[in-house]
Amino acid sequence: MWQRLSFRTQLFVPLGVIFITALVMGGVLLHVFTTGQLAEENQPAQRSTRAVAEALNNTLRSSDNPRKTLDAFVRMLDPSSDIQFLAVETGSPPFTPRPLHSQHGPPAWFINLLTIPDLHTAFPVTIGSQHIGDILFVPDLSAALFETWVGFLALAGFVVVLSGLTGVIAYVLAGSALRPLQALGDGLTRMRRGDYAKPIPVGGPPEIRQSCAEANALAATLAQLSQDNRDLLHRLVSLQDDERRDLAREMHDELGPLLFSIRAGTVALVEAMPAPGHLGNSAHEVLQSVEALQQTNRRILDRLRPLYIEELGLETSVQTLLRNFRRQAPHIGLTATIDPALNGIDGPLAQTVYRVIQEALTNVLRHARARNAHVQAAIAGDALAVEVSDDGGGFAADNVFGRGLTGMHERVRALSGSLSLLRADERTYVRCRLPVGEMRGAPISG
Repeated sequence: MWQRLSFRTQLFVPLGVIFITALVMGGVLLHVFTTGQLAEENQPAQRSTRAVAEALNNTLRSSDNPRKTLDAFVRMLDPSSDIQFLAVETGSPPFTPRPLHSQHGPPAWFINLLTIPDLHTAFPVTIGSQHIGDILFVPDLSAALFETWVGFLALAGFVVVLSGLTGVIAYVLAGSALRPLQALGDGLTRMRRGDYAKPIPVGGPPEIRQSCAEANALAATLAQLSQDNRDLLHRLVSLQDDERRDLAREMHDELGPLLFSIRAGTVALVEAMPAPGHLGNSAHEVLQSVEALQQTNRRILDRLRPLYIEELGLETSVQTLLRNFRRQAPHIGLTATIDPALNGIDGPLAQTVYRVIQEALTNVLRHARARNAHVQAAIAGDALAVEVSDDGGGFAADNVFGRGLTGMHERVRALSGSLSLLRADERTYVRCRLPVGEMRGAPISG
């Protein structure tokens, strides 16, 4: 649980415990030493009271009229004095100690916390052999208790002020250290997401400044590596497109005429047959096989390089792709929302959009076992968004991208875009997002 607490909490909790402990220890020491301090402070007064009692007894023994001398002594005593006389005759008021709590003195709870020693002392007064009363030492502890109370308030105030100053200093220092650490954490999060453009502010203590500088250097290195990686992907995609173009040209220029020649010869052979027979049936089978080969050749050419994108435009080419899908998979209800502005896209960007939709629909047809599918492609601001969804069975957790979508993912990364596959609301989504601005119609560097 301690690890879940914030840095400020971990800093202030020990400080608070230390200051509370200091306050409690100060109170305990004040409580312990109060008894000895009060006893020590009143020892001279007790000795003076003993001396007064001895002097009075000596005077009474030598006096001709001890009673008159005693009365004169009692009248001389100040009621507020620490020395009082208590007669032992019947009817004399009982002795009552001075109250410790007063209106302007320390509070009662503070007095109750202290251990007040019993400092009252009685010295007998005699006339002859008769005990007629006692000289009492009745100390007034209000001043001493008030002094103790002031000391306690001074200690508590010092602890509170020190705690406040320490808390403010700790808060400021923690903030000065946490702000750069927070900036460093945010910067590392951006780096993890692939954003290396915004540098991390360099500030705080030297150790944190060094970490921020090292993180910025790492971001610059990763940005350069990312750019090199994109350039390499551009080159790979360019080579793939060149290879597809060459292969499509060879199939179109060499295989296409050969298939046409075989088909023409087979048609002529069928027409030259005088009557249907075994040879005629074989010729018809050859003609059907040649027609199937021609359709396969056109389909392969279409997957290798959809040449009509440059002639018809991307939006029209995608619509043609969707119509071919509906003819090929009439059991799947396909709906689409295609932005006509896609016709303004050409070059590698147009080819990538076309191939993403083509590959996603191929996966729907081959693997999804879906009843419905939807294709959406539109330009919003500086980005082109493509989404292909279906209500099929989804995909295995350990096989997110197949071979086809993996190749599309490389093409999308080469154009600084993103391609994702996710499952939500019992539908599978293939989502692609590509920057349009500077990539609109730009050729891939080779």
